[in-house]
Amino acid sequence: MHVRLLAGTLALGVAVTGALVSLPASEAAPSADPGEKQTWTEGDKTGFGTARERRSNVWFTLQDGRTSEVFYPDLSTPSVSTLELLVTDGATFTDRASEDMTTTVSRPDPRSLRFTQVHEDKDGKYRLTEQHVTDPRRDAYVVKLRLKSLDGGDYKVRVHYDPALDNSGMDDTGRTRGRALVATDGRVSTALIGKPALTELGTDAGPGNVQQTAEIEGDSATLVLGFGRSPAKALRTAQQSKKAPFGKSVRRYDGGWHGYLDDLKNVPASARDIEDEYLASVLVVAAAEDKLNPGAVIASPSAPWVWGNEVPDLSSPSGAYHLVWSRDSYEFATALWAAGDKAAARRIVDWLFEVQQKDDGSFPQNSDVQGTPVWGELQLDEVALPIVLSRLVGRTGAKTWPGVRKAARFLTGFRDEDTGRRAPYSPQERWENQSGYSPNSIAAQISGLVCAADMARKHGRKDLARKWLRIADRWQRKVDDWTVTPNGPLSDAPYYLRLTKNGQPDTASPYPMGDGGPTSVDQREIVDASYLTLVRFGLRPADDPAITNTLGVVDEHLKVETPNGPFWRRFNHDGYGETRTGGEWEITEPGTGTTLGRGWPILTGERGEYAVSAGEDATPYLATMAAAANDSGMISEQVWDGRPPTGEACCPAGEGTRAATPLTWSHGNLVRLAWTIQRGEPVDQQELVAGRYVD
Repeated sequence: MHVRLLAGTLALGVAVTGALVSLPASEAAPSADPGEKQTWTEGDKTGFGTARERRSNVWFTLQDGRTSEVFYPDLSTPSVSTLELLVTDGATFTDRASEDMTTTVSRPDPRSLRFTQVHEDKDGKYRLTEQHVTDPRRDAYVVKLRLKSLDGGDYKVRVHYDPALDNSGMDDTGRTRGRALVATDGRVSTALIGKPALTELGTDAGPGNVQQTAEIEGDSATLVLGFGRSPAKALRTAQQSKKAPFGKSVRRYDGGWHGYLDDLKNVPASARDIEDEYLASVLVVAAAEDKLNPGAVIASPSAPWVWGNEVPDLSSPSGAYHLVWSRDSYEFATALWAAGDKAAARRIVDWLFEVQQKDDGSFPQNSDVQGTPVWGELQLDEVALPIVLSRLVGRTGAKTWPGVRKAARFLTGFRDEDTGRRAPYSPQERWENQSGYSPNSIAAQISGLVCAADMARKHGRKDLARKWLRIADRWQRKVDDWTVTPNGPLSDAPYYLRLTKNGQPDTASPYPMGDGGPTSVDQREIVDASYLTLVRFGLRPADDPAITNTLGVVDEHLKVETPNGPFWRRFNHDGYGETRTGGEWEITEPGTGTTLGRGWPILTGERGEYAVSAGEDATPYLATMAAAANDSGMISEQVWDGRPPTGEACCPAGEGTRAATPLTWSHGNLVRLAWTIQRGEPVDQQELVAGRYVD
């Protein structure tokens, strides 16, 4: 039987400007209005891939059965909204992959980021298989398609392509050039071609939210989406990529990742039972590094919830998770360092100090991969952690020392312009919605000053070393005075707070939770598990009474038991998560309680790191993190906590929500926990710090 593949067209008569070439009405795809506001797909990606080679500056994601965002020329710039397949008999039905098919996603090779999607008709009519790679030698995305009829019917496959060039889909123009569909916005261009060649091409002219369509003859096909700075360059790239047999591209693609893993340490014995997920996590962290800007690693290749809705002054153009945080960079670099990718860890340090650091020595809340600040707040742990990282990976020479000196001077000279308070008070802590005295932020600052002092001595500045150590020692002595409450309502014994607004943990000092949470809560009622950084960095022993008592308090109020194991919420009354019925998180009025923060895999990982410090078996925590991954190995920012009354309204308890997936931090934490278990102590704990305060 001959099966014909057809790239889907839009309904007749809907164009931004100009004409739309369409198939006959009997074969038209579901309606789509190219004049509508372009938005991004959901954040729960089922795939994230790119070639290891740096000459290929294209990254793709998969979501809900379709290709979702494709990034070019860098990881802060999505340039594709969707590329989706449809199957039709041309008369009675048209099925969309994202709505009407049952899709299974897998990575056939656990040592590569190659993905396969298999779509099946719910009534058993057909099976459609896709294989996804990028061309290792050029800026092109390649998809191999095969349609198989299961009941003898004659079916066609359509592809609906929605470009969103240079981080916006509202100013694109489209046209046909021979057998190619070309789109451009003047800065970025794409060319979609096929093998066999495309026919019956259709495109909106634009400018606007352009939609493009085409048709392919045959029972199998290869689609190539070439990228470039001009239409001619994009088309030339696509045509060159098309010449390479798909099997050869796959071998090159897989071989690049195989070679990368071969250069790392072997999978640790601690991760033997979760080897595939360990490898997936290493690959995701490595793939999240930008190629044009080495050392810049983004938080996630997704735009979850409201962040993907193109809201003016909030998420337009898309940013958020496509940005670089110095705090997150510390988490990624320590994971890669432990796994054996020392070069990447050092590239991250170099990029932080040479590109992202500001002239005054501080670091922006976040930036794009080129180092341009995006959000405008200040978090002092983000100023300190690059110092800690630089010493850990041996970047202590003359090239890095000036940046370290500026950062340490910023910390010791900081005074908040709103409150007049000095460091270690921070305008924001790591959850980014509160100011105050945070045990986590203070731990980072103390460690940063101790490491900076060590470098100061090596560079002949004993005066700075003495000054910075004196301040670090004072903060280390006072951290409990600032953050441990002796009279809080959650325990009769002292326990650490998430933070204090005033440095006086024996007072109520109420504050609003933010993210839709309560408008006023006694600071003594709010705990989170971030205080465990004091143990991981070596500032407090694991058996310190306040540390161990807070464990019970945190477990009572934040722990989530699931079939996959335990997870923890960030803090009491957290509103950063989906609604009770699984709807997306969005900006809500204070005090509404509409949205609820769920369990975080990274907090399971950090609890596991504490367990190692306490001499306990941490492998169950590692297994829990691995179990949270989806079928292709991607781990979300949050897992569904099954909180009543909705139960599994979003997804099964202990599995990823529609939050950012994959979250690079989640994968980095899994890798670091595996090596912490293997080593028997936190892999990022430095004896210089622990020896001073604990050992």
